[in-house]
Amino acid sequence: MNTGGPQPQWPLPYWAELRVQKIQTKLHRWASDDPGRQFHDVFNLVCDPAFLLVAWQRVRGNRGARSAGVDGATAFFIETRRGVEPFLAEIREDLKTRQFRPLPVRERMIPKAGGKLRRLGIATVRDRVVQAALKLVLEPVFEADFLPCSYGFRPKRRAHDAVAEIRTFASPPHGYEWVLEGDITACFDEIDHAALMGLVRRRITDRRVLALVKAFLKAGIFSKKTGLRESHAGAPQGGILSPLLSNIALSELDEHFDRKARHRRSLPRSQQRALPVFRLSRYADDWVLLVKGERADVEAMREEAAAALATVGLRLSQAKTLITHIDEGLDFLGWRIQRHRKPGTDKRYVYTYPSKKAVKAVTGKVRTLSRLNRNQPLEVLLHNLNPVLRGWCAYFQPGVSSATYAYLRGFTWRRVMGWLRRKHPRMTWKQLRRRYCHGGWWPSDGEVALFNPARMRTTRYRYRGAAIPAPWASTT
Repeated sequence: MNTGGPQPQWPLPYWAELRVQKIQTKLHRWASDDPGRQFHDVFNLVCDPAFLLVAWQRVRGNRGARSAGVDGATAFFIETRRGVEPFLAEIREDLKTRQFRPLPVRERMIPKAGGKLRRLGIATVRDRVVQAALKLVLEPVFEADFLPCSYGFRPKRRAHDAVAEIRTFASPPHGYEWVLEGDITACFDEIDHAALMGLVRRRITDRRVLALVKAFLKAGIFSKKTGLRESHAGAPQGGILSPLLSNIALSELDEHFDRKARHRRSLPRSQQRALPVFRLSRYADDWVLLVKGERADVEAMREEAAAALATVGLRLSQAKTLITHIDEGLDFLGWRIQRHRKPGTDKRYVYTYPSKKAVKAVTGKVRTLSRLNRNQPLEVLLHNLNPVLRGWCAYFQPGVSSATYAYLRGFTWRRVMGWLRRKHPRMTWKQLRRRYCHGGWWPSDGEVALFNPARMRTTRYRYRGAAIPAPWASTT
């Protein structure tokens, strides 16, 4: 692919961002205008100085930059000891001479709810930069193929869009009442490599890029307990490229139901009335299928979904894949979505509010933080608590969350005041309030006050659906 005229070896970050954005816009436009177009020469973009520099900035600005891979090097170490330009020049030379080989990811087990563990793969900083450069090239191409029903790990899309879609289509005038809650068993660990590479080849035929993607899939996993082991399936969770690859694999599910919907619309009206209407909403490997029909129709679609996922080596969890009615409600992405009667009226609406599991998670964090060392100042405790409370409340702001905010306010206040009572066991309530509440009841230390969830106003999040623009939709 012709990338334009001669470029400076390492452009300034601003010009690198502009160049990458311009090329991504072209790639996205070409892929959108011709759904069957294949890209034969894009490896030079992965090696382009602008792409590598932007990739480094993404890796350096990520919170995981502080974590090291199997080589023990962090982004800070490379920046201060080796130098960014020599580091990127070495990567570029290895890529151009085809000598680049990704190292195994370092395995780390993260606790999940219910006592289970989730496997997280931490790649080296060197591999993360190349993965980020690959993503900069591949994402605009595959974004042209992804359907609007997919919201997870995609630019300008968020979990609230998926929840808003369910609420919109479960409400009048649509009235989808049956819900298939899909749960995929170990999605990131079981994706079939051969099937995934086949999906990538639909758009990318550059053998050098394909070899690079396959090398990352086959890099292996290193653990202190088991040592080095090969990776025959899956995409390491935690990798920069893994979310895009998982979306490519899971798009088989989206496309299956999209083909089914288009086939239904092509039938005569008389035949359409006899068939169920359905709507898929997916956020990464969490998905919900809304159906307007009978329970038997949902059961049949569950088998269809299992068959579609089997083509990429994935399985539905029989225990966690549930069929429910919207009146019974469902938990999705931390939200409780349920239709019930509005108090004081006979009208029924679909409500979205924080699930019990989400409330338990945030109160657990508050409880843990309020057990910290009592010898520290109150300001330290507040600096730890406030970001947790503010972020949790911001996520659940577009919903019916006022009652939950009031409960969280009371719970947090009791935990902080209990911490103060343990810190100063000989103080009376009057003395505590004078010292830490300015004579009132709300704790603060200097200019830092405890975040009050009850003051967070709730809003409504409007369903955007297919109106969400891609970041490369316009040429600038």
